[in-house]
Amino acid sequence: MIMSLKMALRSIGSNKLRAVLTMLGIIIGVMALVVLVSIVNGATRTVTDQMASLGNNYVQAYVWGYGKKVVTMSDLNEWVESEPLIEAVAPDAQSDSMAKYGSKSQRMTIRGTTPAYYDINGLQLAAGRFIKNSDIQNGSRVCILGPSAVDALVGYTDCVGDELSLDGLRYTIVGVLGKSESLMYSGYGENVVYIPYTAMIRQFPNVAEGITSFYATAPEGTAMAEAEAAVRSFLAEKVGQDDWGNDNYYVYSMDVMENAMGNVTNVLAILLGGIASISLIVGGIGIMNIMLVTVTERTREIGIRKAIGANRGTILRQFLLEAVVLCMMGCAIGIFLSWCILRLASVVVAEMSMSFTLSGTVVLLSVIFCFVIGVVFGLYPANKAAKMKPIDALHYGG
Repeated sequence: MIMSLKMALRSIGSNKLRAVLTMLGIIIGVMALVVLVSIVNGATRTVTDQMASLGNNYVQAYVWGYGKKVVTMSDLNEWVESEPLIEAVAPDAQSDSMAKYGSKSQRMTIRGTTPAYYDINGLQLAAGRFIKNSDIQNGSRVCILGPSAVDALVGYTDCVGDELSLDGLRYTIVGVLGKSESLMYSGYGENVVYIPYTAMIRQFPNVAEGITSFYATAPEGTAMAEAEAAVRSFLAEKVGQDDWGNDNYYVYSMDVMENAMGNVTNVLAILLGGIASISLIVGGIGIMNIMLVTVTERTREIGIRKAIGANRGTILRQFLLEAVVLCMMGCAIGIFLSWCILRLASVVVAEMSMSFTLSGTVVLLSVIFCFVIGVVFGLYPANKAAKMKPIDALHYGG
């Protein structure tokens, strides 16, 4: 075996340019497979980590009850106190308002909520504070500006203590939120002014008719399926169904989004891997073609080796090993170039908090696939060489 390997390497080394061109298909195929799948895995990992940083232990519910089939803040408070699967809730009442700061004015989204909203949604403060329980109890006219709202109205974050008006009513700015670093939620909720829920229902009477959206967070270690079931049970009892048998609510958790995203990226990775594998197969066909040429060129050598005692197995092993070595060398070069490309890509997208690394599983699959291709596409040329009759090979005049 060692002698066959030395002869294979000597044969490849004697035609370096042809060997490189032969391996090119394998190199490109391996690079396509490793780079594409690694990029998909890296993007998936980044988005998953950012979703986890936002908090994946909350459930969001939308309610469109009517009449007596509504949810109030007192209903939520009573429910949280009696439900062990829910740790905190935060209403999310929304409306539009003309916000004015000094000479600047712009229409903004107003969100009325409670202190729990901050932790549930993983918000970050750039200055000041968020809503406090005392603000809820007193219905204080205080507000917190999202980063886009600050840019549009004020122009700087050092505005805590200043006042702005919302539809003519004056509010004191007590906090400014920082920009989100998440790729998924970039811009979401940034052009917003947050105010206490009690101040919201006083200024916007339509909001007082009932909570149309709220967040519920589960205690640490609680299965999200259980928390989601608890929210559904609560809403089924409070608002139930309409006259046509449809639920008056909709509930989803971050787990649903993560699972859906995981399924999509898995399918994408398989599809891209399948497309890249076609390049490897094409490379294998190229290797078979060159090996057939090599067998033809070395016909007299085969005849001489058989004449001095080389058996069929020896000839078969030599040419098969040569095809496998070509594939594995191409695989090694392809993996190295893939590593270089992924390192360069990580530097380019560093500001987006993304990074790409070689996946050990993908590398292993590439090595196994290249080995199989070397065996499959090298077997026919090697078998053709092994079946030659010594007398015919020696008389070959090509």
